[in-house]
Amino acid sequence: MKVILRQDHSQLGKIGDVVEVKDGYARNYLIPRNIAYEATPSNLRMLEEEKKQHSRRLDKERISSEALSQRLAGTSLTIKMKVGEEDKLFGSVTSQMIAEALDEKGISLDKRWIDLEEPIKALGIYDVNVKLPGSVNGVVKVWVVRE
Repeated sequence: MKVILRQDHSQLGKIGDVVEVKDGYARNYLIPRNIAYEATPSNLRMLEEEKKQHSRRLDKERISSEALSQRLAGTSLTIKMKVGEEDKLFGSVTSQMIAEALDEKGISLDKRWIDLEEPIKALGIYDVNVKLPGSVNGVVKVWVVRE
């Protein structure tokens, strides 16, 4: 059976691809979960409209993410932490703490967008990457100081 993918699927393809799958797989898994629908002439026309809507949505998302990235570039956060001997932090600065500090400045972000390779465990100035929707990256300057 030929089906049209409505979502990206890791094993079958991307949105809008027409793929050949077994009948049972299409009827029992793909179609009920709205991952795909049967490839008919009317569904092919509907697919073109869905592609246009999807690209418009992605463009809006990218534009808003770029604006947010510009705001993040001009933002500097100061996070106060308790320190012990040799300026070692008690605990560490996590993406949750950075998200809360941004929220206090009026910038609301999901903590999963903040890309910390590992938690910050020392005093200093750090450039923290933020992966925004629409494949846009931003950078926030984080100052970790003693309390």
